Amino acid sequence: MTSSTGRIPTLEDLGDLAGKTVLVRTDFNVPLDRSGETVRITDDFRIRAALPTIEWLLERGAHVVCASHLGRPKGAPDPKYSMDPVRERLAELAPGVKLLENLRFDPGEEGNDPAFTAQLVDGADAYVNDAFGASHRAHASIVGPPATLPSAMGRLLQREVEVLEGLRDRPKHPFIAVLGGAKISDKLGVVEALLNVVDQLVIGGAMCFTFFAAQGKPIGDSLFEPDMVDTCRRLLDEHGSKLVLPDDIVGVDASGEFATFGTRLPDGAKGFDIGPGSAAAFSDVVMDARMVFWNGPMGMFEDERFASGTRTLAQAMADTKAFTVVGGGDSAAALAQFRLDDEVDHVSTGGGASLELLELGDLPGLAALRGAPNA
Repeated sequence: MTSSTGRIPTLEDLGDLAGKTVLVRTDFNVPLDRSGETVRITDDFRIRAALPTIEWLLERGAHVVCASHLGRPKGAPDPKYSMDPVRERLAELAPGVKLLENLRFDPGEEGNDPAFTAQLVDGADAYVNDAFGASHRAHASIVGPPATLPSAMGRLLQREVEVLEGLRDRPKHPFIAVLGGAKISDKLGVVEALLNVVDQLVIGGAMCFTFFAAQGKPIGDSLFEPDMVDTCRRLLDEHGSKLVLPDDIVGVDASGEFATFGTRLPDGAKGFDIGPGSAAAFSDVVMDARMVFWNGPMGMFEDERFASGTRTLAQAMADTKAFTVVGGGDSAAALAQFRLDDEVDHVSTGGGASLELLELGDLPGLAALRGAPNA
């Protein structure tokens, strides 16, 4: 596959795999419920997403060994993050496939230790990266194996790259981006990159309060980033015609009671969601688009009082005729909560990875594959 930064080997480039052992880096970092006597996977989407690659390899006679991280065990074995629940589910979906223990039980994974890489690739004849959600990390299992083994991107990684590079390099206009979440600082790079290609950039979530502060509007006690006010003021000066901010806000007043405000919040008030007028306006923008990228909820959707903005936007993403892409993370969780995840064209398996690919046009995992001996 040829991307904007050069050719990346695909599964077909691995040649005859009969009898060979293939190490597959997967992203099985699934949500777990530990409230009962047994640990239970609450959503196996990431396991199922790897099946097209795993089944393709098995059909060609390969022995498949999967490797993944799970949670943040801080470089040491921790029973809380054992891969056993994942291993059991994988055995049901793909019998005979081996799954290694949590990669992050060894500090060499996050430290990109060559000795840990050598341990990983021992006995493997080829390597496949199908972990898009981890490919923005220069970890041993992501960038190490392609240095010595014939390597390729799996079907999941390939689809992610095709879709996200299409947004970045071949957008259909009107191209709309919708960004939410808490911090503008976390997304400044992608905001700058998107403003070069989108027709409008819609801002929701708590990050809108930093923009309000940049406009000199009172925001009560709402969450904002004081050190980003000047940056937001510059963005408004340079790209004001493209930026779409909320016209009303839902939250609580100084006494803690539910309230709806305009864009000037009184002392003691806190905003937790875009208001109904803004939700309708944002939906209209989405409905008129030909391509939409959404990353970040419009409010604190986990609380039903402040879920309306995110729900209304999610419904617009489902209803629009535009090509729709949701950038993983909380946005994907919101879609699933509202049972609309099957109603958009592409739900990314990596929030941070999708933002970094849109911003920079490349990821460490992709660069490593382009340097593989068979590339």
